[in-house]
Amino acid sequence: MGERETLIPTHGGYRKLKSFQVAQLVYDVTVRFCDRYIGKRSRTHDQMVQAARSGVQNIAEGSQASATSKKTELRLTQVARASLEELKLDYEDFLRQRGLELWEREHPLRQALIDRRCRSADDVARWVKSVGGRSGQRGPDGQGGAQSTASTLSTTSTLDYAGFAANAALVLIAVASALLDRQVAKLAEDFENEGGFTERLYRVRTAKRREQR
Repeated sequence: MGERETLIPTHGGYRKLKSFQVAQLVYDVTVRFCDRYIGKRSRTHDQMVQAARSGVQNIAEGSQASATSKKTELRLTQVARASLEELKLDYEDFLRQRGLELWEREHPLRQALIDRRCRSADDVARWVKSVGGRSGQRGPDGQGGAQSTASTLSTTSTLDYAGFAANAALVLIAVASALLDRQVAKLAEDFENEGGFTERLYRVRTAKRREQR
């Protein structure tokens, strides 16, 4: 005999979600990036931080709401995904407007950062410093960014490090976005197959009546 379905299922375990963990790392990295490279009075500073925060908060809120509304969980998870897309565009604009390289999908440093499995903003910062110290940031034409040419000094400029940091953030955003895409797909499938709170309420009440008979 199968275990009886409960009206309020286990919910709110968002801290164990990989999507939440990576989105939270994106938020921490973005706060540090904006404080260092974006003017604190700039509207872009606030927008980037808020977009990163929205990604984290909506995952958590959706997970908590899942007890009584799968529709709300699905909607908020999609809002989290959209917030990360907005943040992605801001980082891409940062690179484009400064003539810095945007790492393509096949760029070796993308996979290197993913394989590093950074757990904190400090881990990411150390990685950026290590790779930035070994290689000058190149611009879109492959001949060097705004402050990086073939005759660049051995020390990497602040702008170069900003380019590495922005690309690192974009890699993390891509990972979080992929996780959220899979999460949304799974939530949609579960909702289609099992319904939401109303359907669960009906099943629980029906089972209870059968027991009473």
